[in-house]
Amino acid sequence: MTEHEPELYWDSTYAIVVALMEHYPQRRPEAVGLEELAALVEALPGFQDDPAPAAEQFLLDILTVWYEEAT
Repeated sequence: MTEHEPELYWDSTYAIVVALMEHYPQRRPEAVGLEELAALVEALPGFQDDPAPAAEQFLLDILTVWYEEAT
């Protein structure tokens, strides 16, 4: 992790969305399912949380904010 990458946790919704838009600019949130979203988030530089508790609500929140920011 570089010093410029924020530490990301499941409840860091907005920071995760910013990182998704930066690292996956070609991806559209409406075309990403929850399982794929979990994998994308876990692969982000700076992701520090345990991948196991990827609660559906966290994923839905991330997807909602990503859609709002992308449109």
